Amino acid sequence: MSILSELDTLLDDLSIPVAIGVFSDVPPNEYCVLTPLADVFEVFCDNAPLFDTHEVRLSLFSRGNYLLTKEKITTALLEAEFTIINRLFVDYENNTGYYHIAIDVAKYYEMAE
Repeated sequence: MSILSELDTLLDDLSIPVAIGVFSDVPPNEYCVLTPLADVFEVFCDNAPLFDTHEVRLSLFSRGNYLLTKEKITTALLEAEFTIINRLFVDYENNTGYYHIAIDVAKYYEMAE
């Protein structure tokens, strides 16, 4: 399973519409966009990585009070064993009326031997 498919399922379970890269449909009052950030092999002393680290930015867009949704997402991420790297308020978009919140997450996948 990939980090994108895991996040897609997690957000679907929370009834939050989600897209990867760009939300191309008519956007609802609240939705998420997933943007891959990195796929990294951590440095190991024998130069043979045991884990592949995947990082994604989860952008929450909301026209209302985003705090409850942000906390629901945060709780679900932690319960699903994601590492939350950063959570930040990006902007209030005057032209669209959306608050933009970013949650950067990582997940570690064991390498096949």
